[in-house]
Amino acid sequence: MRRIDYKLIEDLVPQGATVLDLACGDGELLSQLIRDKDVRGSGVELSKEAVEACVGRGLSVFHGDLDAGLRDFEDGSHDVVILSLSLQQLRRPRMIVREMVRVGDTAIVSFPNFAHWTARAQLFFRGHMPVSRELPYKWWDTPNIHLCTISDFRTLCREEGLSILQEQYLRSVNKPAPPRVVAPNLMARIAIFAVTRS
Repeated sequence: MRRIDYKLIEDLVPQGATVLDLACGDGELLSQLIRDKDVRGSGVELSKEAVEACVGRGLSVFHGDLDAGLRDFEDGSHDVVILSLSLQQLRRPRMIVREMVRVGDTAIVSFPNFAHWTARAQLFFRGHMPVSRELPYKWWDTPNIHLCTISDFRTLCREEGLSILQEQYLRSVNKPAPPRVVAPNLMARIAIFAVTRS
């Protein structure tokens, strides 16, 4: 089944764009963009196994650590730079957002919203770090080290001088939010932002 979050990201990418997919995993999203939007795409991935999976799909993927930045990529070298559901796993998330808008005209960032009401309820009623479909790890084995909320990301954009082109919300990677989301910081499990330099 095709992931709805990938479809929403795809809708934000212009036909034929140059795309850099960061933390691209096994290359599913990048393959989809090449097939459906005729993009010229490449990826960056830390896991050697995932890089091998990408190569097996015929994708151009660089093995690299995003926490080291994107110094191998020139300013404005891509139309779109994507970071899907990985921002919270980076040691330097603010730096990578800066790098994304340096390298690309548009940055698309998706992340699990830590302010969703179920996370708040788990903290309030149980007194434990929340566990959910989007954040399925216990506190002691999680790769998620910089959890953020929709409000936090908006603040980051404002402090970095970024313009938010679009915000979209989901109930999960396979469940869209209702057409009109009231209080997304409370009700959305996943957020997708498209941003650019002001």
